Amino acid sequence: MIGITADPAAAFELFGVRIFGGGDKDAVEDVIGEPQNYEVQIDVLGSDDAVTDALANASQLLTDQNKPASGSAGLIAKARADYQRLLAALYTEGHYGGSISIKVDGQEAGRLAPDATLSDPASVFISVDPGPQFRFGQAEIVNAAPATADPDDFVARPEEEGFASGEIARSGEIKKAGRLAVEAWRQQGFAKAKVSKRRIEAAHDQNLLDAILTIRPGRKAYYGPVTVEGNDRMDPEFIAYMADLPPNGEYDPDDLKRAEERLARLGVFSTARAEEAEQIGSGGSLPIAFIVQEQLPRHFGIGGTFSTTDGAGIQAFWQHRNLAGKAERLRVDASVASTSSSFDLDSLSYRIGASFVKPGVFTPDTNFVASVNGIRENLKAYDRTAVLAEMGFTRIISKNLMARAKLTGEYAKFSDPVFAKREFTTVGFVGGITFDSRDNKTDPAHGYYADAELQPFHEFNFGNTAIRGTVEGRIYRAFDRQERAVLAARLKAGFLAGSPISQTAPDKLFFAGGGGSVRGYAYRNIGVATPIGFVTGGRSLVEGSVELRTRINEAFGAVAFVDMGNVSASSFPDFAQKTRFGVGAGVRYYTGLGPIRLDFAVPLNKQAGDPDFSIYIGLGQAF
Repeated sequence: MIGITADPAAAFELFGVRIFGGGDKDAVEDVIGEPQNYEVQIDVLGSDDAVTDALANASQLLTDQNKPASGSAGLIAKARADYQRLLAALYTEGHYGGSISIKVDGQEAGRLAPDATLSDPASVFISVDPGPQFRFGQAEIVNAAPATADPDDFVARPEEEGFASGEIARSGEIKKAGRLAVEAWRQQGFAKAKVSKRRIEAAHDQNLLDAILTIRPGRKAYYGPVTVEGNDRMDPEFIAYMADLPPNGEYDPDDLKRAEERLARLGVFSTARAEEAEQIGSGGSLPIAFIVQEQLPRHFGIGGTFSTTDGAGIQAFWQHRNLAGKAERLRVDASVASTSSSFDLDSLSYRIGASFVKPGVFTPDTNFVASVNGIRENLKAYDRTAVLAEMGFTRIISKNLMARAKLTGEYAKFSDPVFAKREFTTVGFVGGITFDSRDNKTDPAHGYYADAELQPFHEFNFGNTAIRGTVEGRIYRAFDRQERAVLAARLKAGFLAGSPISQTAPDKLFFAGGGGSVRGYAYRNIGVATPIGFVTGGRSLVEGSVELRTRINEAFGAVAFVDMGNVSASSFPDFAQKTRFGVGAGVRYYTGLGPIRLDFAVPLNKQAGDPDFSIYIGLGQAF
């Protein structure tokens, strides 16, 4: 039995600093020999599940028990390294007076010669007496940062995070306390703040641990010269402009994080990181270097979707992401889709368009955007041939908030069974705002998404001035820490005022039904019923979905869902008109790009033109 305090090499890194050892690469085996099989058992005195789990997760012997070691020397090296790992695991749970024994074929691993002869398989027995759990006696930060009234500079106090007298003295709490204390100074401009001294003493007769951390803030820092390294085609002055670090401005680590995020949004770099100079210069000047690696400027992609009701579709794009050295993006998109199972050429819908984005207009967070698209749609509700263009600006207001404002124009010809052939020439304005705090865009487990948009427009052929608006909200909540069960819900509403249905372009009206709306129903088959039996769009919309997503294992998951939709002829929802409901279930196959979705849905109150069931295939969750 080897006591914890008797093996100083085991105290390799416990409180945020490497105290002993480290020269043997943590004693990881680095030899090549005949495979050495072994069988391992662990016995932990007492019944503390948290300690047992921590030890089991820390032991490389246990983790690798199904993989032979590299010879007897490799197994002995692995066992010796486990002393350190198990010791660190005990410290993470606040146990500082225990003992560890690792016996290989009945002999203590710490005393075995590297060339010892072992049985095959060797017998490994790990015995741990955790000893008593210690609590903090003293838990003190010397020279803590002063309180700040700026909410952007707020950092949780260590005592609020478990570093306080009477709390369990976990080693992780000491390291966290040091990080928080240093970060509090950095948030107030002291870029080189550090823990200059750690005094950690254990009173074994009282099961107490005193931990006193002294902080040295250093000098206050201000932004010095900004340089760029690793750029090839990108203009370094533009990169510095987009980083937006004001000369002689007070240092703030949040500024550097925002700069890295802004450079990443350009889509030009595979990596972009800020690197502070090691020393603060005269007058507090701190030079900042941005280390970047550019991606190839041209790339393309292709994708597809399939549904028994929405039909099949293929989409492709080509993009140049750095036309003139300032991340100007030109993208060409094309798609072909069919809502018919026959794939008759006359039933296909086409779209081709080009878009242009120039970042950093007026401010580093403002983009100029412009696009033009040609569209041919062949839908059950209508046929559409149109050319539309828009230009305007998007603005990143904060990490989660974005606004947009664009001028739009469209010329379109429509043909439908209700109103026959019509032409529309429309100009308008689109203003919108989006809030997005989802943790993952293709498979969120928690967070919120909200979008609101207003579109006033004038149509010249009929002489109508109207306004169209939509608002949508989504919420995601995981039930467990592993995020294996997630509840997702969404609600969307829309209205149109100032123009009657008969004098409004169908693409300005509201429809529901299909894979992105109410699953189970035919694509855009939920609308306003007409006397001749066809459906036309309405002037208001309410639709929503609730999904329960469960992860079965690392590769597969299952989903159950309910969708609803209501389209009314009036500008305000008329729930006296029948609301449509769809229910279903699906499976998910998880990939690095997001889950592949397969959904089966049934309409509960179908109408003419709706199927008995629908199947949907796509990439990413339904919403």
